[in-house]
Amino acid sequence: MRPLTLDDLLPLEEFAAKRREYFESHRRYLDQYRRVRIGPSATLVFENRQTLWFRVHEMLRIARLAEPQLVNKELDLFNRLLPGAGQLQAALLIAVTDESKLSSELAPWDDLGNEHLRLFIGQDNYAGSVLTCRPEDRCVGAVHWLQFKLDELGRRQLADFRHPAFVEITLEAYPHRSPALSAEIRQSLVDDLNMSDVAPQAAA
Repeated sequence: MRPLTLDDLLPLEEFAAKRREYFESHRRYLDQYRRVRIGPSATLVFENRQTLWFRVHEMLRIARLAEPQLVNKELDLFNRLLPGAGQLQAALLIAVTDESKLSSELAPWDDLGNEHLRLFIGQDNYAGSVLTCRPEDRCVGAVHWLQFKLDELGRRQLADFRHPAFVEITLEAYPHRSPALSAEIRQSLVDDLNMSDVAPQAAA
């Protein structure tokens, strides 16, 4: 998927002036096309250029970063969250109801591994590889990054809405399955996969 560049970004003042409008548009987009809730406390948000665009602007607004050299460094980091060819990439968000009990609420997720979160499509399933698996990553707490690699069969079945698709977490302390992925979400993910295939060829 084509990375974000300085040319894709708005000036900080322009973004800040319309932030509420952009935020509402971003929220609606996530709800309709990118967000998958898994049980009462976990949400999976699939990332692409559009979701990343808002994330980058929010970070720049909060940090008040405008110098092109520094912004480019941040873009290099954020662009790593974009899926590669044949991949879907997602943020796993864990809701914390009581900040004073943060450690105990996040404790069930300490054992999160590649075998604990799977995307089911038809009769096949695909493990979500946990990218935030280092001790320093775990310290972040309530957000983890996952990557799904789909083969050709999985991609065809994802695009064929006759095959059910859902996400399941099998942690002993948190066994939950999402509702079936909507046609809108599935088509959006199929578009991601198609875009990641086309981008390298366009750049060549």
